[in-house]
Parts: sequence; C-alpha cells; structure tokens
Amino acid sequence: MTENGLLQIILYFVALLLLAKPLGVYMAAVYENRPVFLNRILAPLEVGLYHLSGVKPEQEMRWKEYAAALLWFNLFGGLAVFALQMLQAHLPLNPQLLGNVNADSAFNTAVSFMTNTNWQGYGGETTMSYLTQMLGLSVQNFVSAASGMAVLVALIRGFQRTHADGIGNFWADLTRGTLYILLPLSLVLALALAGQGVVQTFKSYQSVPLVEQVGTATENNTQTLALGPAASQIAIKQLGTNGGGFFNANSAHPFENPTPLSNFLEMLAILLIPAALCHTFGTMVGDPRQGWAILAAMTLVFASLLFVTVGSEQGGNPLLTALGVEQSVGVDQSGGNMEGKETRFGIVNSALWATATTAASNGSVNSMHDSYTPLGGLVPMWLMQLGEVIFGGVGSGLYGMLIFVLIAVFVAGLMIGRTPEYLGKKIEAFEIKMAAIVILIPAFFILGGTSLAIMVEAGKSAVANPGAHGFSEILYAFSSAAGNNGSAFAGLSANSPFYNTALGITMLFGRYGIIIPVLAIAGSLAAKKTVPTTVGTLSTHTPLFVMLLIGTVLIVGALTFVPALALGPVVEHLVMVNGK
Repeated sequence: MTENGLLQIILYFVALLLLAKPLGVYMAAVYENRPVFLNRILAPLEVGLYHLSGVKPEQEMRWKEYAAALLWFNLFGGLAVFALQMLQAHLPLNPQLLGNVNADSAFNTAVSFMTNTNWQGYGGETTMSYLTQMLGLSVQNFVSAASGMAVLVALIRGFQRTHADGIGNFWADLTRGTLYILLPLSLVLALALAGQGVVQTFKSYQSVPLVEQVGTATENNTQTLALGPAASQIAIKQLGTNGGGFFNANSAHPFENPTPLSNFLEMLAILLIPAALCHTFGTMVGDPRQGWAILAAMTLVFASLLFVTVGSEQGGNPLLTALGVEQSVGVDQSGGNMEGKETRFGIVNSALWATATTAASNGSVNSMHDSYTPLGGLVPMWLMQLGEVIFGGVGSGLYGMLIFVLIAVFVAGLMIGRTPEYLGKKIEAFEIKMAAIVILIPAFFILGGTSLAIMVEAGKSAVANPGAHGFSEILYAFSSAAGNNGSAFAGLSANSPFYNTALGITMLFGRYGIIIPVLAIAGSLAAKKTVPTTVGTLSTHTPLFVMLLIGTVLIVGALTFVPALALGPVVEHLVMVNGK
C-alpha cells in the first residue's frame, strides 16, 4: 500500500472516531428526552405530531405492543411504496412520463425500502418518477432507519430497567429519532453535497450535444442527462444506511458523487451513526467503557478486513498481468485491479467504500463489486454474512452486536462455571434461545435461498458467469438480502419474478425475524432485577473481552459460511492464481 493510500485510510478513521462521541452523547440525550439545543425549534413540531396522531409519548409499551406497533407502521409504509409504483404513470411529478412498475418488481422494491435494505433490481432514472423517489423511497429511508434505531433503544432500556413491564414507546422513539437526529444531519449533508455538484432539481431530463459529433449531420448527436432531486435522497440514504441509488450507477454516478470531497463525506456518513450509537449505548447504560469496548471490537475487525480488500485489489489479477506483458494486449494489472472502479476515486477509496458499505447495512457503491478480485469480493460478502454487526445498520448493527455480546458472556460463563451476566442482568435460557434465532434465521435464508436458486432453472438462467463466480453472484445476492444490505454482484440478472419474490421474502425475514427476538430479549431483561457486581463478575470492557467478542463473531461466521465461500470466491481465487 502506498503512503498516500494509508494516509487516506487514517484520515477516514480519525474523522469517524472524532465525530462519533459527540454525536453519540447527543443521541442518548434525545432518546432519554433530555434537553438538546434543537428543542427550541423542533419541540413544538414534535408535540404537534403527537397531538395529531393521538400518541401519548409517556405511555409505556410492553415488548409485544412495541413490536406490533413497529410491524404495523412498517407494513403501512411498504404498502404505500407499492401503491406509488403501481400508480406512478397517473401521478404528478413524472416529467419523463415513466410507466407503472411491474408487480413483482414493485413488491421487491416496497419490501426492500421498508426493511432498510434498498436492494434495487431496477434502474432508478429509467423506472421511478420524482414523486415515487421522494414520497415513497426517501420517506422510507427516514422511517426504516428510525425504526432500527428505536429497536436498539428499546433493547438498551432492557439493560437499564429493573422489574419493569415497558421498554418505551415506539411512536415517541420513531418521532424523536427522525426529528432530532436524521432530519438535521440529512439537511446539513444534503446542502454540502449540493455544494459539491450533486443534482437537486425538478427539471425534466436534459439533452446536450456531444463534444465530438459522430456520423452524419442527420444522426442524433445528443445525450440525455438524467436529473432529479437527488442530493436530498443521497444524504439520507447514506446516513440511514439505506443505500438505494437515485441513479442506477449509484454513487459511482457523477451526479450522485461528483468529487473526492463528496466521496469522503458520503463514506463518512455511512458509518457515522452506527459508530456513534456505541457511545449512545455506553451513555445510556451509565458506563461509557461498554460503548468503547464494542466500538473497539467493530473497528479492529473492520480495519483488518479493509486491508485484505485493499491488498487484493492493489495486487490485481496475476494472470492478466502476465498476459498483458507477454502478449501486449493491454490488460496489464501490475498497477492493481481498476476494472469497475472510477479513476477519480482509485483503488483505496473504492475498497474503503466497499468494505464500509457492507460492514454497515448500507449497500451503496462507488465501484462495481462484481469486478473485484475473488478475495477482494469475499470480504464484502463475509461482512454481510457475519450479520452486519461490524458497525452495521443504524440501530440494527449494534443490537446485532449486542446479541453476540450475550453469546460471548454465555460462553465465558460456561467456561468458569458461573451464571452469565451482562450489565447486572443474568443471561438465562430465554435470552440464549432468542439469540440463537437471531443467528440462525439469516443463515437459513442465505444458504437455503442460494441452494434453491442453483437448483431451479429460474435461478440458474439469471447467471451470466457460469462456474464459481456465478455461484458467488447468487450467494452474494441472498447474503445482501438477508443482511438488509442491498449491494450486489451485478452480473446476476435479478429483476425477474423468481428473484424479486425470493429476495423479497428473504429481506422480510432478515429484518423482522431478528427484530422480534431482539424485542423479546429487551422485554425479558427489563423485567429482571439487577444483580450486584462481585469479584467473580466478568468485566465486559477490557481488552480480553474485546478479543472474546471478536472471536465469537468470527467463529460463528466461519462455521456457518466458510463451506459456501469455499465453493465460490475461494475456488475462484485458486483458479486465478493457478493461471486458469
């Protein structure tokens, strides 16, 4: 790695970690309903929303009531997005007169955005009207992110409370997360991106003359440039770890991500809230060291895998390098694998984005993951398969990591012969059973969905690259769907009834099959008493526990997915290095 590349990575980590603590402390104040500097502006709006909707924010909900409110709200949002797509040809703000979306694609997209996945089997600029993008997709970017954060806060209250029935009020948590956190941050980022040249307009698409005229004067020498209100959606897609691109090329498109500064700001936004929520957790449970320990575990795993990705991409394909030198065919990769990457970003920024977007459940891309080297593509895939707990989605990443924390303290308790405890709460059979469900559900749908797709003709016919890479494309798609990520190995033609349906079902279970057990754990913990700390209590803020937590995450991921990875990227890597 060059000194310049290393400097870019260090600058990114420094900015991320410096911003994480003040934002995390601020978010803790928001969710604990303590005064913040935005109260004077937003408190009247918050009170007005409660009044109009009949919500009593002080009214506590049991975990089942909390889960029911979340599910009904998300279902309504999904139905609204589905309806907008099915009717968009008859609705306003459609200057290109785009038609209605096919039912299977509309179902997939509705599920995708309500689950914070933002998997896109369509081209944004050729499929979705401005109204659908704004009223449907952008709104879901806010509320799906706020829903994940609300679940995390409910789980934190489970650790905070003693002999309590309630874990908070979903409607209040949703409102506060949206008003005081996501909206202000999105406004600031949208203005910054617009200042860098990200488009934000209601004008229709523009035709411009080509710089070099081709053919005769009678031929069409113009190009149509897709426009739209993009900056506002790009801001929340990154901050909310949503990832859905306004344009088909996502953040590789110059109208979404035109400059190195916009690229840095968008990458920073992807991990900012997930990192800050670690400090929110530490502040709310009254022990900031707990948040630091989890953040340290996330950062160590992320940095380690990042260097694998960067090294693999800078190494390039040795077969192409040899072929280019021996036969002078112009495919020399001695400078690294630049296939599928924008030259204005280069290998380091492309690999950093690819690792960040799959460590978080973001899924936006500034390069094409399908063109990565086998090991370079393996890292993003495995990060999703780990449950996207290495930072992860807003809220969902940390509550997923806390499930691994419970498993880690359970294993440690078994080794020393003591009842496992975490933050003064005994971890008993019910919590471990729910944690097992959280671990098993994504694995079942990733491996089961991949197996189904390679057995049926509808699944195999979408593969353009037979062999190990084609298998990787299918495995990546189901990993992305179950992890609510949304990125893809784009060589798979997934906009078909089979994949739209199968991936849609996978997204639903990947989101709500985890949320419900997590809320059940929150309810169980809140009802328990707090036990005093003794000399035999396992310290969960030490370097030893950080290593134990990392080991738990990696071992579970290895045991579950290494056999499947061996059939895809590992085989492809061995074939590549052997010159075949």
